[in-house]
Amino acid sequence: MKKNEKMDIEVISRQEGFFERLAFRAAKNLGSAWSLLIHTVLFVGIFSLRWAGLNVEQILLILTTIVSLEAIYMSIFIQMTVNRHSEGLSAVQEDIEDIQEDVEEISEDIEGIQEEVKEIGEDVDEISEDIEDISDEIVEDEEDKHHHDVTNSKLEKIEETLHRLLSDIEGLKK
Repeated sequence: MKKNEKMDIEVISRQEGFFERLAFRAAKNLGSAWSLLIHTVLFVGIFSLRWAGLNVEQILLILTTIVSLEAIYMSIFIQMTVNRHSEGLSAVQEDIEDIQEDVEEISEDIEGIQEEVKEIGEDVDEISEDIEDISDEIVEDEEDKHHHDVTNSKLEKIEETLHRLLSDIEGLKK
């Protein structure tokens, strides 16, 4: 038996009863090379009952009955396996649906983040414009201050010149 099969049987043995475990093992073993060998030996062996004193009709009746019962049980085992796999697929389908919902939520979150990043970019542009405006105002204020300083300097020179002229005029009057 392979390692995966042992794990499957262990999981099933914890979850299901004796008959379910037996059916699962039977279904697993029916498709094996050992099953083919055993069936071949039994099929050949059934005809050895002729030496035990049974006639051919009795042997065929026994063989037909056994084969019919085996077919019934095999179909039940197969159906149980199909049902188990269907349940497993249903669980997987639910997981896939949950994952799809999660992916949709993540997509929505990403869209929201993209919108926020766009808004932040716009805010950065506005802040950059404000900084440029403030820089321009500072430059204008500095230019105005420089112009004011130049004007004050000229006015002071004019005032000095006027004081000298007044002193010269006073000196001429005397």
